[in-house]
Amino acid sequence: MYMKKFYICIVAALWACTAFAQNGRVKQLFNEGWYFHKGEVPQGEKAAFDHSSWRALELPHDWSVEGPFSNQWASGTGYLPAGIGWYRKTFDIAPELQAKHLFLYFDGVYKNSEVWINGHSLGKRPNGHIPFQYEITPYLNKGGKNTIAVRVDHSKVADSRWYNGSGIYRNVYLIAKEPVHISQWGVAFATPEVSAAQAKATAAVKLENKSAAAAQVLVKGQLLNQQGQAVAEAQKTVSLGAGKATEAGLEFQVRDPQLWSPQNPNLYQLKVSLAVNNQTTDELLQNVGFRTFRFDASEGFFLNGQNMKIKGVCIHQDAGALGSAVPQEVWERRLQSLKALGCNAIRMSHYPHQDYLYDLCDKMGFLVQDEAFDEWEVGKNKWIEGWNVGTPGKDGAFEHFTEWAARDLRDMILRNRNHPSIIMWSIGNEIDYPNDPYTHPVLDEGRNPQIYGKGYVPGNPPASRLGEIAEMLVKEAKKWDTTRPVTAALAGVAMSNHTSYPDALDIVGYNYQEYRYEEDHRKYPNRIIYGSENGDALEAWLAVENNPYISSQFIWTAFDFLGEARSWPSRSSGAGILDMAGFPKPDYYFRQSLWASEPMIYIGTSEIPKEEERRGRNPAPHWNWPTGEQVRVSSYTNCEEAELFLNGKSLGRKKLSDATGRVIQWDVAYQPGTLLVKGYNAGKEVSTHALKTAGEPYAIKVVADKKQLNAANKELAQLEVMVVDKEGNPVYAADNEIIVAVEGPAKLLGLESGSLTSHEDYRSNKRKAQHGKLLAYVQSQHKPGKVNISFQSSGLKPQEVSLTVD
Repeated sequence: MYMKKFYICIVAALWACTAFAQNGRVKQLFNEGWYFHKGEVPQGEKAAFDHSSWRALELPHDWSVEGPFSNQWASGTGYLPAGIGWYRKTFDIAPELQAKHLFLYFDGVYKNSEVWINGHSLGKRPNGHIPFQYEITPYLNKGGKNTIAVRVDHSKVADSRWYNGSGIYRNVYLIAKEPVHISQWGVAFATPEVSAAQAKATAAVKLENKSAAAAQVLVKGQLLNQQGQAVAEAQKTVSLGAGKATEAGLEFQVRDPQLWSPQNPNLYQLKVSLAVNNQTTDELLQNVGFRTFRFDASEGFFLNGQNMKIKGVCIHQDAGALGSAVPQEVWERRLQSLKALGCNAIRMSHYPHQDYLYDLCDKMGFLVQDEAFDEWEVGKNKWIEGWNVGTPGKDGAFEHFTEWAARDLRDMILRNRNHPSIIMWSIGNEIDYPNDPYTHPVLDEGRNPQIYGKGYVPGNPPASRLGEIAEMLVKEAKKWDTTRPVTAALAGVAMSNHTSYPDALDIVGYNYQEYRYEEDHRKYPNRIIYGSENGDALEAWLAVENNPYISSQFIWTAFDFLGEARSWPSRSSGAGILDMAGFPKPDYYFRQSLWASEPMIYIGTSEIPKEEERRGRNPAPHWNWPTGEQVRVSSYTNCEEAELFLNGKSLGRKKLSDATGRVIQWDVAYQPGTLLVKGYNAGKEVSTHALKTAGEPYAIKVVADKKQLNAANKELAQLEVMVVDKEGNPVYAADNEIIVAVEGPAKLLGLESGSLTSHEDYRSNKRKAQHGKLLAYVQSQHKPGKVNISFQSSGLKPQEVSLTVD
């Protein structure tokens, strides 16, 4: 058990999914050529079944987001349908792969999947967020046709507190290996010593021999710097019997290692190879990073010896119009916005996320909390008629917890244990939410703002079970990784403090419990406390900034998400500081004023409230009001001073240090024109932001994030669509319906406005703008050529954008 200090040194790895062909093995995306049917299909697993009439599609695929939205479904899962679906694919084995061992790897199928190859059942996986792999070699027709069938059972639609989607919504891979190969997730790294001068690294390599003969295997590892030069090498020869597995340990010494951090996410490449009789049988290339960190009960968090605050956000995996089948480029754009915010950490709430997302966090520099479960042995409330409205359902992942929890936790850790970004494993989110379901007599006297059903409920499971289950899960986690602390996000600390639950954890996350920080730090001085889920109020951040023993805050949430909705017609959560299209809301800029190191300033406007309201009622970025009306202008900034100008005339210069709640405000009589704010540090202008009065909607303006797309990788372009006036000013109030047409080797994946209440068909090529904006997703196909994308709306000047696919 870790008490005051938790020290960790690790070198971490990243599976190189882009390097599909390596010596001895082939890894390729297996997303094309699938057929889908929504509904039950008797004998759909049979090899001879004719699926030619089914819908042809490519993976990843989420059928729930295809709708329609309806209040007959559940608010928790976005008022979208679920059900049962079948996928089938027929394929040949390439001649060069026929002598190899073949595996199917699914990064995630939601949920209750069963997979067959040529009519043979390969297995089932209830958990919809855990990757899994099956060997298909024994059942293949190597010289003929082979058919994969996958049944997905999401018939219990109200099974979650948020939207998960339905189907094979993540990538599928076909992996071919020689008989002597590295096992699945078979490389583990640790560094017992790391400093700026030198690092000692170890690599444990698990290998298998599926041949009929014993083998002498040379296991070799190389560490390559960013120039491709070897900085360390190690090798070992092991004897491996027929049909056996073993483990080989390698050690590396690296001088002057370039350390990984959010500011400088330095990565190396690790190459691990196996050779038998001087012939390479397997090789893996992985990105690796060196860093050391520790948590301290009194001083907070240290990375590479430096004390720092963790400025984190929570995320769900979906992206509005795309549901849960989200291309990597979408999250790359989203993470870039979080970097600009000043964010340095991501909480993968409340389940393991897409494989590529961890890769991006490694490359872009985000600390990560990886989380396994939202419920354990008993189900939580799943709202059906709106959040906290009506009678909740109880279906959920808990139904398979007893049988699968240990394996799910193991597989999460094995897949991700080598990522330099990950600094903690979470075994649960708000499992101790009072009376949902666990209870304790202290609820008759305790103070807790999150009590569903007031007071102690004797018929509910006793809170003592929390500690018992936590101890089991912590023990399981430490079987597979001892280099990181095990944690959980506690919502009912007043109750959990009367159990062994907090003591079972290495570090203890508090959700929305800032008011307990000082009291619990005093009462439990050896407990490492951090903010694991928090609101975005200034006071919540000051509880981190002003207390050295509190290391972090994880804002709920970074982005709006499908599900966890209020009552119909709402169908999404608006908790984010960015909307579902990834467009920043005003709260984004307030958070940026707290977290960003570069000078920034923002202004927005609102009605003058009758009473003082939090941050001026989310001041919107527009300057359109009735002439003469008094308007509240609010500025968010990290600059020392701000000066407001209206049509070139100064309306006053104010100091941030004098501002209430870190918001500088002016009350202004509206005049059309330009509202400009300037930010100053040491008397020097360092940042500006302007709003201009917009005229009537006149034209469509489109900005694409790229003009060239790769055909082989089916690259995604993200196009920001704006309604502007004759002068090119954005029209914030515009809600015009925009029609998109794509010609050439690309297709429209979806349109997202960020609206929480729109019930428009996400499969449509038209959508209403919100706040004068839309985001269009256009994906290239496997064919070079020119792509023309037109954007039209009645009464507006159209826009056409050209992209090149090569």
